[in-house]
Amino acid sequence: MKAVAFAVLGAITLAACNDAVNTVYAADNYNRVMDITNNTGVTMTRFYASNTGQNSWGPDQLGSSVLGSGRYMTINFDDGTNACYYDFKAVFADGDVLTASNVNVCAETGWVYS
Repeated sequence: MKAVAFAVLGAITLAACNDAVNTVYAADNYNRVMDITNNTGVTMTRFYASNTGQNSWGPDQLGSSVLGSGRYMTINFDDGTNACYYDFKAVFADGDVLTASNVNVCAETGWVYS
């Protein structure tokens, strides 16, 4: 009888844990992938993004590349924090710097600089 009781209790506990895990994943089923498009007529030399909870910019998303005008790049903004709101900073070859605040990467599919 004890073995059956423990087996039933274990199955109930496991089911409860699975429901809790599924609930966590279901609550954050967001796609944080966006296309960043440069339509400015000037080459973008650096692009930084950080979730709004950070006090500093993340790494340059272009790395050793540049983003020419009329081109786009796809970025996954999932930094593991479940943040949806990000700040962007784009630096261009002519010295211009454009920033954007509170971009919802969970709702938007693209961001265009023009």
